Amino acid sequence: MASPILASTFFLTLLLLVGLVFFVRASIKDRTQEWVLASEVEGEQLVRQLRQYFTRRAYRVIKVAAQSPLAEPTASEDLWQQPGAVTWAGQVRPSLFLAFFLSGLAGSGLFCLGLVFSILDPLRASLWPALAVLGPVAGAFYWQGAGREEQVCLRVEEVSEDPQLSRIRVRAHRDELAELQSALNLKPAEP
Repeated sequence: MASPILASTFFLTLLLLVGLVFFVRASIKDRTQEWVLASEVEGEQLVRQLRQYFTRRAYRVIKVAAQSPLAEPTASEDLWQQPGAVTWAGQVRPSLFLAFFLSGLAGSGLFCLGLVFSILDPLRASLWPALAVLGPVAGAFYWQGAGREEQVCLRVEEVSEDPQLSRIRVRAHRDELAELQSALNLKPAEP
């Protein structure tokens, strides 16, 4: 086989391997977002619905902001210290499917790298494809990093123009936000 073909195949395989490493690392990335949602349910009833929803999903209250007549905070992080803010916590389980998928993906990528190395090093050609046995390391990495405690911070606010409407400020993982929005039939709030 010609040398330029080998060099370009090796280079492309290394680029794919770098992409695979970043894909595996991204599987445990924190995807916390802050949304403002609107509900056509009044505040007290909405609080009950939220309590039932999070209890069903095995979340527990870890912090309730104290009711105090202090001045309104201005910083975004202080919003979660204001009266009425509640922080829920729950253990998020990693996906077994994703762990196996990442293991298989890493195993096939390492096998391909081993094939390229076996072409470059014909003396140990039968040993290089054995790199594929390192594939489950990617699944173990995901399993260790994805199983963690997630927090949901929320604050219910009544809309002053219409007492029948409520607005919720929520900071949580984007998947949890989407699930909350569909389960309680919430809509994105207009600023």
